[in-house]
Amino acid sequence: MSQTPRAAPQARSGEDRFLGREISPLTRRRLHNFRANARGYWSFWIFLAIFFITLFAEFVANDKPFLVYHEGELYTPIFTAYPETAFGGEFETEADYRDPYMAALIGDEGWMIWPLVPYHHTTVAWDLAVPAPAPPDAEHWLGTDDQARDLVARLIYGFRISVLFGFVLTVVSAFIGVSLGAVQGYFGGWLDLLFQRFMEIWSGLPTLYLLIIMASVVEPNFWWLLGLLLMFSWMGFVGVVRAESLRVRNFDYIRAARALGVSDVMIMVRHILPNATVATITFMPFTLAGSVTLLTSLDFLGIGLPPGSASLGEILAQGKANLQAPWLGLTGFFTIAVMLSLLIFIGEAVRDALDPRKLFVGEPPPAEQAAEAQAAEGAG
Repeated sequence: MSQTPRAAPQARSGEDRFLGREISPLTRRRLHNFRANARGYWSFWIFLAIFFITLFAEFVANDKPFLVYHEGELYTPIFTAYPETAFGGEFETEADYRDPYMAALIGDEGWMIWPLVPYHHTTVAWDLAVPAPAPPDAEHWLGTDDQARDLVARLIYGFRISVLFGFVLTVVSAFIGVSLGAVQGYFGGWLDLLFQRFMEIWSGLPTLYLLIIMASVVEPNFWWLLGLLLMFSWMGFVGVVRAESLRVRNFDYIRAARALGVSDVMIMVRHILPNATVATITFMPFTLAGSVTLLTSLDFLGIGLPPGSASLGEILAQGKANLQAPWLGLTGFFTIAVMLSLLIFIGEAVRDALDPRKLFVGEPPPAEQAAEAQAAEGAG
């Protein structure tokens, strides 16, 4: 009796790979659902593009030129500090390329290529036609603040430091919270009880008062703020992972792993944490938005980053102190509103994409459609 030959395995489509790595059908379905949420999908790419540009803020807004050509030689002031004497000046101090005297010296024997915004966030514009804060014009697109610093430059640098602060705080908080939550839920018992009581006491400490006390003792900076806020921000992730660990620790496959002699650490890493990954990833975009808002609030109150730092909260504070210059408050408000809206839209799209109740709702990915159509043809 002849046997029907087995069909050769079909080549995997491009839909089965993401960033060069093979993905499961479930992951493919989640990515498809994320793309199907147009608002969150495009918010992700818009936010990513803005953040990528601000990562290279020194090349977008700077009071030093990209490239200087003088007397047959090329100079890169953004990377190297050159003295005035290198361009025919009189002093050994670093050249001020915005100084008309230096510009004339270089212009006589060469040229300069400037960034799109020829101001650093600390650059003071001494040639304003009106007292600072100056309104928007062709030179300063969004005007200047009350210390004659270009608002576009401060906005670019402020956006970068706010997102980086929020991102670092979120990632480190997630790592600590997920680890502690897994240990607490997996072992349970007295360890769980004692840790819960500790968290209740720890969460009752007044964070704002601690920040005020710290600001009166030392000058707060990026790392001081990050360390202090990290002492409290990890608790939001503990409850999510703890609940998942409590739920799955007595499942049959966990008992089987124990019976086979698998270590507790390996069980938590390989079997429990993957189940809590969905809830953690869903939680992270909203935590990032909250971290950015927290830094903005502290800067607005004057107990955040050091004075003079590029900060969205400081722009809002200047808008409050200079009501006669509405461009300050409006710039800070709309920037923060757009940034938080993008993060919230991204968080909603991630939440819907990972929601088990919505995984198989709507149109399937093209690869699944093709497979279903091929199966229907074969059955016909």
